[in-house]
Amino acid sequence: MSRHFDTIFRGGTLVNHDGIGSADIGIIKGRIAAIGSLLSDTADNDVDCTGLTILPGVIDTQVHFREPGLDHKEDLQTGSLSAVMGGVTGVFEMPNTNPLTTTRETFEDKIARATNRMHCDFAFYIGGTRENIAQLPELERLPGCAGVKVFMGSSTGSLLVADDDGVEAILSAISRRAAFHSEDEYRLEDRKNLRVEGDPSSHPVWRDPQAALQCTERLVRIARKTGKRIHVLHISTKEEITFLADHKDVASVEVTPHHLTLDETAYTRLGTYAQMNPPVRDAEHREGIWQGVANGVADILGSDHAPHTREEKEKPYPSSPSGMTGVQTLVPIMLDHVNAGRLSLQRFVDMTSHGPNRLFNLACKGRVAVGYDADLTVVDMNRTETITNDWVASKAGWTPYDGVSVKGWPVGTIIRGNTVMWEGELLTPAQGQPIRFMETLTPS
Repeated sequence: MSRHFDTIFRGGTLVNHDGIGSADIGIIKGRIAAIGSLLSDTADNDVDCTGLTILPGVIDTQVHFREPGLDHKEDLQTGSLSAVMGGVTGVFEMPNTNPLTTTRETFEDKIARATNRMHCDFAFYIGGTRENIAQLPELERLPGCAGVKVFMGSSTGSLLVADDDGVEAILSAISRRAAFHSEDEYRLEDRKNLRVEGDPSSHPVWRDPQAALQCTERLVRIARKTGKRIHVLHISTKEEITFLADHKDVASVEVTPHHLTLDETAYTRLGTYAQMNPPVRDAEHREGIWQGVANGVADILGSDHAPHTREEKEKPYPSSPSGMTGVQTLVPIMLDHVNAGRLSLQRFVDMTSHGPNRLFNLACKGRVAVGYDADLTVVDMNRTETITNDWVASKAGWTPYDGVSVKGWPVGTIIRGNTVMWEGELLTPAQGQPIRFMETLTPS
């Protein structure tokens, strides 16, 4: 007996829990209703995916979309447009906005700004500070909250929690996995004199590998003492990968496309456009991070999309701000690495959908499985394209990969059954919704 679906994606190569193989996907009311051969079934909307590969919707678990307060660089609408144009179906956005996202009021304001205005689905982190420790147990359970984010270095004002006692107090208060920017603020302060005016290549000298490792060692000690789960963001050193391999019971690990792709030559080519915290380092560290991808120590990929205007980035170092765009280039840059044999397509899926699902207890996202949201990233693994600044939809309007040719390209972004982007065209008006987490479910 034939069935009728809202949409059927036919003839694509599906990468999911079953492995890699040809399968049709039937969608009803925004959810996956059937997977397999649907030849005899009908649909209101039939999509031919012959020659294309279908992945679970890519989730970028670290972006800075700058709204409110810094929206001359980016806003929730433009950042999410950049996401869907690059095949990303969901994002976790960071709390270092103005005002900071550290209260129920500022958090709920972000949810209101984002709902039906962002092009992709979303979650927001709550910033952990000394001032809001008592409120964190309630705040981390608000619908749409990805968890608590703490800056142990590289921040200012109350978002900076540099000391062990402050971090311990935050971890003691909360129950969910907390995310950390792990660079030792005390060491960074001591080494500020190593910055060379006008020379961004001195950035990784100032923010040396020891500043990262030292802080990560401190963080793991506190996690063990408090018996809590930590998520260490944007690992930039081979030493941290080796160290964290012994602490996978408490620590999950994020790596970024730029730390896997760029090396010290980026400062010569890109100048301050290569300036990031923690820094892009030499090829030896890059290879150490790839080792973490190969051996499974690295759990997930996040872009750390952190846009600034060209005018800001072109200030002489160290007046130039750290950060680069990345949400739109995450998929093509990493698919190029897949095609080059540096990781498998299954490992890419593990790091961009299954990983977030597993670490953050996502409800009905992160897998292509019946009953899950119909979030799909459709890619052409054989297409070669050149990334350009003009292609980037971010308000910042630039990418460190301008002029880079890649093999593997996002063709479609499907969110809850809606084809939001197809072949570089935005097809559906913004209808982003908060991502749901098992740890924030509310009675219905």
